[in-house]
Amino acid sequence: MADTLEPMPDDWSRALAVVAHPDDMEFGSSGAVAAWTASGKSVAYVLVTHGEAGIDSMSPAESAKVRADEQLASARIVGAAPVEFLDHPDGSVEHGLPLRRDIAAAIRRHRPELVITCNHHDRAIGGGWNMADHRNTGRAVLDAVGDAGNRWIFQDLDLEPWAGVRYVAIASSPVPTHAADVGGHLDSAVASVEAHAAYLAALGPRFADVRGPLTGYLTATGARAGLESAVPFELLVR
Repeated sequence: MADTLEPMPDDWSRALAVVAHPDDMEFGSSGAVAAWTASGKSVAYVLVTHGEAGIDSMSPAESAKVRADEQLASARIVGAAPVEFLDHPDGSVEHGLPLRRDIAAAIRRHRPELVITCNHHDRAIGGGWNMADHRNTGRAVLDAVGDAGNRWIFQDLDLEPWAGVRYVAIASSPVPTHAADVGGHLDSAVASVEAHAAYLAALGPRFADVRGPLTGYLTATGARAGLESAVPFELLVR
């Protein structure tokens, strides 16, 4: 892992974040979204699942509605729009053609220059085993970026190909390379996490304080980039 982080590129206007669950963007990366939208850039969200398996005390049907509503509220705080759900099964996301097709369709619809996704590596930031939904979603996104630009792949979509993705940013990567300046947007980052109130409550008392850990994480990242606070990304340039 590099000791210093390079600044994220700024020569883009449209981004698409494709992640596995409601809350995946909020735990660390939504501050960057707030900064980007405040500067006039557009950021859309695509959630592969509704997060229906994420709250043990709720049935999947109830949890899906609660978590989707919380995600919509959270996205509004940082200016992300629109927010779409692909309705793949939470906890059982598979990296295969159906998921690649759905993500390629989203890329062709939104035509982003920057795509953001979750950690596709086997290991998470802390060194533990990364969960399957994150791995499989991240890897499917990397493949779908190429699929979206090839008109002979997924011809049934009836959407014009889009080969304009210039960057893919991996959120929560154990090997970040770049940092997005989020100075002045800490309150929005915290509020976007707190919007997932039911989910945070289900996680237990250790998630009662959002501001403290998030501030420490963003400040530590900022120190590696010569900034007050920042969000780390592993950046792949196409």
